[in-house]
Amino acid sequence: MRTIDLNSDLGESFGAYKMGRDEDVLAYISSANVACGFHAADPLTMVKTVRLAKARGVAVGAHPGYPDLVGFGRREMKIAPEEVRAMVIYQIGALAACCASEGIRLHHVKPHGAMYNMAAKDPRLADAICDAVAAVDEGLILYGLPGSEVERAARVKGLRFAAELFADRAYEEDGSLVSRSKAGAMITDETEAISRMVRVLREGKLTSITGKDIALSGDTICVHGDGEKALAFTSLLRERLLAEGMLVQAL
Repeated sequence: MRTIDLNSDLGESFGAYKMGRDEDVLAYISSANVACGFHAADPLTMVKTVRLAKARGVAVGAHPGYPDLVGFGRREMKIAPEEVRAMVIYQIGALAACCASEGIRLHHVKPHGAMYNMAAKDPRLADAICDAVAAVDEGLILYGLPGSEVERAARVKGLRFAAELFADRAYEEDGSLVSRSKAGAMITDETEAISRMVRVLREGKLTSITGKDIALSGDTICVHGDGEKALAFTSLLRERLLAEGMLVQAL
């Protein structure tokens, strides 16, 4: 039986501003990437999200990003690698403390937004992120794009790496995610998104935005928690994976 992790980016509300349907989505996923206060979230939201995940038996990971609340961490920032390393350490530490306060351990780390996409192609940023994870806890699993600089750096550091697939994102021919600024970057039809993921898991192939098939494989599938159809995507995707004879569980 094929085992696959289903993850979602959660805990992204901030103060009086509510983002996503975390409680509902947690019923269908096996791991949650919780915002750490830089691109979204606040201390109370972080603790509450960890508590909800624990109650559902969902593994909790830190979701560090750039200090960009207004841009939701999706704008590229020119920051020195050593500062990125310190930012990631800081955010992992904050989420790990929230986990400890609820009697669970931090399970993984997944960079957010612009940090995630920039590090996928920038070896210095990838090294900085992996240095940060290793410095805090070498047992943490690092989520990232398969074939990316982050995967390379994780292998060099001896970190456990989880290749991540995106159900609701389109791909370029090189396996990178299509920029959100481009038309067609988001997959909005749940049937299409689910069929694409099943094909990847069964055949190791996915059709890129140009129409060309590319080789792709992964250990975990992400559905963005802030998406309009996040609940439909996660519930239907889990249902289809189970119907295909796959086991949905955290890595």
